[in-house]
Amino acid sequence: MFSSIVVGTDGSETAGEAVREAIELAKRIDSTLALVSAYEPVSDTRLREERRDVPKDLEWMVNPREDVDHTLSEAERLAKAAGVPVAKHAREGDPADAILDVAEEIGAGLIVVGNKGMTGAKRFLLGSVPNKVSHHAPCSVLIIRTT
Repeated sequence: MFSSIVVGTDGSETAGEAVREAIELAKRIDSTLALVSAYEPVSDTRLREERRDVPKDLEWMVNPREDVDHTLSEAERLAKAAGVPVAKHAREGDPADAILDVAEEIGAGLIVVGNKGMTGAKRFLLGSVPNKVSHHAPCSVLIIRTT
Protein backbone atom coordinates (compact mmCIF):
# COMPACT_ATOMS: atom_id res chain seq x y z
CA MET A 1 0.00 0.00 0.00
CA PHE A 2 2.29 2.84 1.26
CA SER A 3 5.87 1.69 1.67
CA SER A 4 6.92 5.06 3.09
CA ILE A 5 5.01 7.79 4.89
CA VAL A 6 6.11 11.40 5.33
CA VAL A 7 4.74 13.33 8.29
CA GLY A 8 5.27 17.01 8.96
CA THR A 9 5.67 18.29 12.49
CA ASP A 10 6.34 21.61 14.17
CA GLY A 11 5.89 20.41 17.74
CA SER A 12 2.32 21.72 17.99
CA GLU A 13 -0.53 19.69 19.46
CA THR A 14 -2.08 19.18 16.02
CA ALA A 15 1.23 18.10 14.52
CA GLY A 16 1.70 15.73 17.45
CA GLU A 17 -1.63 14.12 16.61
CA ALA A 18 -0.53 13.81 12.97
CA VAL A 19 2.70 12.15 14.10
CA ARG A 20 0.81 9.69 16.34
CA GLU A 21 -1.60 8.81 13.51
CA ALA A 22 1.27 8.39 11.03
CA ILE A 23 3.13 6.13 13.46
CA GLU A 24 0.05 4.01 14.04
CA LEU A 25 -0.61 3.70 10.31
CA ALA A 26 3.05 2.91 9.53
CA LYS A 27 3.02 0.23 12.21
CA ARG A 28 -0.17 -1.37 10.86
CA ILE A 29 0.96 -1.51 7.24
CA ASP A 30 4.67 -2.08 7.86
CA SER A 31 5.86 1.23 6.37
CA THR A 32 8.86 3.41 7.05
CA LEU A 33 8.31 6.88 8.43
CA ALA A 34 10.04 10.12 7.43
CA LEU A 35 9.66 12.93 9.96
CA VAL A 36 9.96 16.43 8.49
CA SER A 37 10.25 19.78 10.22
CA ALA A 38 11.21 23.15 8.80
CA TYR A 39 13.00 26.06 10.38
CA GLU A 40 13.60 29.68 9.54
CA PRO A 41 17.12 30.97 9.04
CA VAL A 42 18.69 32.65 12.07
CA SER A 43 21.25 35.41 11.76
CA ASP A 44 24.87 34.74 12.75
CA THR A 45 24.67 37.71 15.13
CA ARG A 46 21.79 36.16 17.06
CA LEU A 47 23.56 32.79 17.22
CA ARG A 48 26.75 34.43 18.57
CA GLU A 49 24.71 36.24 21.23
CA GLU A 50 22.97 33.03 22.29
CA ARG A 51 26.28 31.13 22.44
CA ARG A 52 27.64 33.66 24.95
CA ASP A 53 25.05 32.50 27.49
CA VAL A 54 25.97 28.80 27.45
CA PRO A 55 29.03 26.93 28.74
CA LYS A 56 31.84 26.43 26.18
CA ASP A 57 31.29 22.67 25.95
CA LEU A 58 27.61 23.19 25.00
CA GLU A 59 28.04 25.97 22.43
CA TRP A 60 27.69 23.44 19.59
CA MET A 61 24.05 22.95 20.63
CA VAL A 62 23.17 26.55 19.75
CA ASN A 63 22.37 26.35 16.06
CA PRO A 64 19.67 27.58 13.67
CA ARG A 65 17.71 24.35 13.96
CA GLU A 66 18.03 23.41 17.64
CA ASP A 67 14.25 23.61 18.25
CA VAL A 68 13.55 21.55 15.14
CA ASP A 69 16.11 18.93 16.17
CA HIS A 70 14.36 18.59 19.54
CA THR A 71 10.93 18.32 17.89
CA LEU A 72 12.17 15.66 15.49
CA SER A 73 13.94 13.71 18.24
CA GLU A 74 10.76 13.56 20.32
CA ALA A 75 8.76 12.25 17.35
CA GLU A 76 11.55 9.80 16.52
CA ARG A 77 11.44 8.47 20.07
CA LEU A 78 7.69 7.74 19.69
CA ALA A 79 8.19 5.99 16.35
CA LYS A 80 11.04 3.84 17.62
CA ALA A 81 9.03 2.91 20.72
CA ALA A 82 6.31 1.65 18.36
CA GLY A 83 8.86 -0.32 16.34
CA VAL A 84 8.52 1.85 13.23
CA PRO A 85 11.65 2.48 11.11
CA VAL A 86 12.16 6.24 11.04
CA ALA A 87 14.33 8.95 9.47
CA LYS A 88 14.49 12.63 10.46
CA HIS A 89 14.63 15.53 8.00
CA ALA A 90 15.23 19.10 9.21
CA ARG A 91 14.93 21.57 6.36
CA GLU A 92 15.44 25.31 6.19
CA GLY A 93 12.57 27.22 4.66
CA ASP A 94 8.86 26.84 4.05
CA PRO A 95 7.25 23.88 5.88
CA ALA A 96 5.09 22.79 2.95
CA ASP A 97 8.06 22.89 0.58
CA ALA A 98 10.12 20.86 3.05
CA ILE A 99 7.43 18.18 3.28
CA LEU A 100 6.94 18.08 -0.49
CA ASP A 101 10.68 17.92 -1.16
CA VAL A 102 11.22 15.00 1.22
CA ALA A 103 8.18 13.15 -0.15
CA GLU A 104 9.53 13.50 -3.66
CA GLU A 105 13.11 12.59 -2.68
CA ILE A 106 12.13 9.35 -0.97
CA GLY A 107 9.26 8.42 -3.28
CA ALA A 108 6.71 8.52 -0.45
CA GLY A 109 3.34 6.90 -0.90
CA LEU A 110 1.59 9.11 1.65
CA ILE A 111 2.02 12.47 3.35
CA VAL A 112 0.39 13.09 6.74
CA VAL A 113 -0.09 16.61 8.13
CA GLY A 114 -2.20 18.23 10.83
CA ASN A 115 -4.82 20.82 10.02
CA LYS A 116 -3.53 23.59 12.33
CA GLY A 117 -0.21 24.70 13.73
CA MET A 118 1.32 26.74 16.49
CA THR A 119 0.54 30.35 17.24
CA GLY A 120 2.94 33.14 18.03
CA ALA A 121 6.63 33.24 17.18
CA LYS A 122 6.91 29.49 16.51
CA ARG A 123 4.00 29.43 14.08
CA PHE A 124 4.67 27.55 10.85
CA LEU A 125 1.34 28.57 9.34
CA LEU A 126 0.20 24.98 9.14
CA GLY A 127 -3.26 26.18 8.09
CA SER A 128 -1.73 26.86 4.70
CA VAL A 129 0.51 23.79 4.75
CA PRO A 130 -2.22 21.18 4.19
CA ASN A 131 -3.62 23.32 1.39
CA LYS A 132 -0.27 23.66 -0.39
CA VAL A 133 0.69 20.04 0.23
CA SER A 134 -2.63 18.72 -1.04
CA HIS A 135 -2.34 20.72 -4.26
CA HIS A 136 1.28 19.86 -5.03
CA ALA A 137 1.90 16.45 -3.48
CA PRO A 138 3.51 13.70 -5.55
CA CYS A 139 1.42 11.15 -3.61
CA SER A 140 -1.70 10.74 -1.46
CA VAL A 141 -2.26 13.15 1.45
CA LEU A 142 -3.93 12.53 4.80
CA ILE A 143 -4.89 15.65 6.75
CA ILE A 144 -5.51 14.92 10.43
CA ARG A 145 -8.37 17.04 11.73
CA THR A 146 -8.02 17.74 15.44
CA THR A 147 -10.35 20.72 15.90
